[in-house]
Amino acid sequence: MLLEGIFSAIPTPFHPDGRLYLRKLEHNVDRYSRTQLAGMLVLGSDGESVMLDLEEQREVFKTAIEAASPKKGMLAGIGQESVLQTLRLAEYAATLCYDAVLVRAPHFYRGQLHRAHGTQREMLTYYRVVADQSPLPVILSSAPDLTLYDFPVEVVTELAQHPNIIGIKDSSGRPERIAALANATQFRKRTVTVTPVFAPVTLRMQDGASEGEGQNFVAADSLGKTGAALAIVPSTTVMKTRQKEVGFAVLGGAAHTLQASLEAGASGGVLAFAACAPQCCYEIYAAWKEGDASLAMEKQQQLSPASLRVGGQMGISGIKYACDLNGYFGGRPRLPLLPLTAEEQQEVQSRMADIR
Repeated sequence: MLLEGIFSAIPTPFHPDGRLYLRKLEHNVDRYSRTQLAGMLVLGSDGESVMLDLEEQREVFKTAIEAASPKKGMLAGIGQESVLQTLRLAEYAATLCYDAVLVRAPHFYRGQLHRAHGTQREMLTYYRVVADQSPLPVILSSAPDLTLYDFPVEVVTELAQHPNIIGIKDSSGRPERIAALANATQFRKRTVTVTPVFAPVTLRMQDGASEGEGQNFVAADSLGKTGAALAIVPSTTVMKTRQKEVGFAVLGGAAHTLQASLEAGASGGVLAFAACAPQCCYEIYAAWKEGDASLAMEKQQQLSPASLRVGGQMGISGIKYACDLNGYFGGRPRLPLLPLTAEEQQEVQSRMADIR
């Protein structure tokens, strides 16, 4: 899977009594599928994953991917405290054709996981075992504000050598750390399947091409190069692809430093703020991708104050209310998290007035 562009870390909708509101999840995913986002992260930390039991997580994964466009990359947040539970969700995500899994660091037994001996053997073992057995590619998730574990660069460098670990989402908000991660992992190269215009090819696109009547899934680079290829007359619905060499993906997780993170070596971002402002987040990436540094900085300066306050300080409740303002269903968080006060709602309305 090509990990470039902006992925929205989508919220999980609930009824006022706390039950899953799956119809609203379908509505949100359908709308995100019509944006220029590269894809979505389902049940990241901002999706309140720790508030859901395993059966509820499966319901959310199934509902979200069934509502998503096949052209959108779908990431499943599956991190649990044990390897066994994490792998069970990885296997389930694979049956649904998710493209990759995002795995946060276990942290409940942090005193034993992060011992003073400095070998990091517990974390290395956790991720290696998960990556060895996961049917989907693994993306590391570093969220030190939540787990109190900030992946040491040398640990990421070592894990990047595993063939099934393809990237890291870093939510530190520090561009200098993004640069250190990108520099330390630049040795890692892998080949991914892309469209002729180098857009991502998702597992569901491949699945549809292989199962569709009269369709063929062939590599564009190989068409016309051999006699055997010329002997096959493809239908008008042939899905052409080619191969692209990419590096270990470093994805920023903080919207207020997105532009600086891209300049430092990130290939994109997995952003909670993209749940309520997907267009504005994408515009920063698009300007950077086109080499327009001044426009990217201008877009970033417009976004940063709202991102810091609404997403960074108000957290899930702030993001969900901002979603309500921009046509997505946010609703209430699940208790013990509380919705915003009336005064806080007015502040969000003011800060989000020009942000879409």
